[in-house]
Amino acid sequence: QVQLVESGGGLVQAGGSLRISCAASGLTFSNYVMAWFSQAPGKEREFVATISRNGLSTYYADSVKGRFTISRDNAKNTVSLQMNSLKPEDTAIYYCAARPSSSWSAYYTGTTAYKSWGQGTQVTVSS
Repeated sequence: QVQLVESGGGLVQAGGSLRISCAASGLTFSNYVMAWFSQAPGKEREFVATISRNGLSTYYADSVKGRFTISRDNAKNTVSLQMNSLKPEDTAIYYCAARPSSSWSAYYTGTTAYKSWGQGTQVTVSS
């Protein structure tokens, strides 16, 4: 079955940078749209960024646009999220998600669009 394992979370000061990654197995990675979601304590899980199968189409939540960059390596079955200019409000558990797609350029932003999820990695930004 599909397995997604996040890594790279940690504690960083406001204004700093962090790169988190997700290693996928049990799937043909290039057939899957990938995404990152975040969930802060007491809040619902929300969309952060998504990337199409071919990596050429990306979409970001307004709150992270210009600060975060999603990328994928189809040869290594990994998707990453480079987070710059981090703010305390970015503190959350970050989840990797995957869904198959017949389109090379499609992407999806809703939580219900994704059936496969990782366990999450904690990102804490101190002020």
